[in-house]
Amino acid sequence: MENIRTGVKYSGLTVVLLLLVGTVTGHAQTPAFKNPSPELVGALTKELKVTPEQATGGAGSLFSLAKSRLKPEEFTKVSAAVPGMDGLLKAAPKQENSMMGSMASAIPGKSSGLAPAANQFKSLGLPPEMVSKFVPLLTKFVGDKAGPQVAALLAGALK
Repeated sequence: MENIRTGVKYSGLTVVLLLLVGTVTGHAQTPAFKNPSPELVGALTKELKVTPEQATGGAGSLFSLAKSRLKPEEFTKVSAAVPGMDGLLKAAPKQENSMMGSMASAIPGKSSGLAPAANQFKSLGLPPEMVSKFVPLLTKFVGDKAGPQVAALLAGALK
């Protein structure tokens, strides 16, 4: 093959190598997953056998739910215990405002107070029952960092 501008001839192998370099370079430019809270995400991935993206999104979903249920000064205490909280909150999948989801979570005894997070977990490729497995790990993490009173705030918000 000949380059029209330079008149330089390339062998088939050279063309393949040039294409591979272009492909690798193109992939190197795609943004990689950024872990906002390595210690927490690492614990979740190890304990629950989920991907870092699922751990981040799941934690973000539950912290978002807690934020909506706690007083601002209470959530500030929880947030202070978790490095990268802003990144976790941003990683939470967008919550669907479906009428059925709202009605299901309002039926007493039919679903837990964690129903809003279940739909977010589904969008992460996680079964809804994983929500209840995340809660004790998040609560323990917060308790280890900020003490039992702050852990109790989080646990109360995630009932």
